[in-house]
Amino acid sequence: MAVDAKPSPPWKPIARWGMPLATLLVATIVTSRQTLVELEPAVAVAIAAVLAAIVALMTARRLALPLLILAVLSWSGAKSDLDPGLLVQNRQRAVEYVFGRNLTDAQIAESYQSAERTLMLSLQRQARLQITDELALEIGQARPEGFDAAVQARTTQLRNQTTLEEWDARVERQARRVQRERSGGFFPPETELESLRLYADALLETVAIAIWGTLLAMITALPVAVLGSNRTVSILSTAGGPLPTLLRRVGVFFTRRGFDACRGFNEFVLALIFVAIIGLGPFAGVMARAVHTFGGLGMVCADALETVQQGEIDGVTATGASSTQVLSFAVLPQIMPYVVSQSLLRFESNVRSASVLGLVGAGGIGFLIDAKLKSYNFQEVATMMIMIIVVVSLIDFACGRIMKRFT
Repeated sequence: MAVDAKPSPPWKPIARWGMPLATLLVATIVTSRQTLVELEPAVAVAIAAVLAAIVALMTARRLALPLLILAVLSWSGAKSDLDPGLLVQNRQRAVEYVFGRNLTDAQIAESYQSAERTLMLSLQRQARLQITDELALEIGQARPEGFDAAVQARTTQLRNQTTLEEWDARVERQARRVQRERSGGFFPPETELESLRLYADALLETVAIAIWGTLLAMITALPVAVLGSNRTVSILSTAGGPLPTLLRRVGVFFTRRGFDACRGFNEFVLALIFVAIIGLGPFAGVMARAVHTFGGLGMVCADALETVQQGEIDGVTATGASSTQVLSFAVLPQIMPYVVSQSLLRFESNVRSASVLGLVGAGGIGFLIDAKLKSYNFQEVATMMIMIIVVVSLIDFACGRIMKRFT
């Protein structure tokens, strides 16, 4: 007859689970107080959680991992200065930054005065150039007597040639531009046809950078990935013995470390390097994207080659096929849908990433974004951001349609 196990006292689970939690509470209180150094609350919680996790290893091991996670999150939160309260405190600033601020009547009136001064300076500059050309004066040559008076008279003449309605229209356009710059905000976006053409041309350059960066990476990553997989290297080299096995493992190891090196550098850093080597322009962006994408695609292709089915390899090998034929007809067909999927995903990602390479002179729409941000033309930046989102969405849709043909 079976004997029922003796139930444990109810206080034992409480003690087992309570000791780590009590340690967490006590250690938090102690470390939060000013002792030898002043600790941030989050750091104090991290230290207390580590101490509680150590206690949990001896009493309730299930609590050890959650406590360690709490320690990591608390430490990383303190290290990254997480403060959600700043978002609440600066909510008005955020609204003004995104949607712009309302100008006072005095600021609006001053914008019209500034616009008129700007237009008059433009006429004066035009008059100065005309007088200089008429007198055939060279740069740096002394101006004859009465030059300034002639420039002023020509400025007045150019002003009188403009009708009052046309002048008022110019002042209105310039004043609105000044008001838009002073109010800030990203809305409403820029809609002038001339600007849209400029942004579209820069965006097409960005797409071209992404196309060639992805293509160069794809056609080089797949062959090199064959050398980064133990499965495929063993097919190419069937020699037995310790030395061939060691050489194969060393080759695979260094091939994978090469992939790590290529994708370990941010494309921004790579763009800076290639701009210094090649010079300004989109070709530097192409090379930066190609090297970075090569590392990523090469690694995922090598990992995919490790998962191929051995049955198909044995079937093709049984026909007497060579190593390259086994790779071509038994290995690569198994991973091609995955390779195409990853390549399209990288292409879509490269379009987004290439849009900021222009910040360092590597071509694309990023150069315009940087220039407009520095000149506080946020509404033009909003237009370019919308265009990038639309293009990325179209590319995502097209890539999805292409993927259906491989699945």
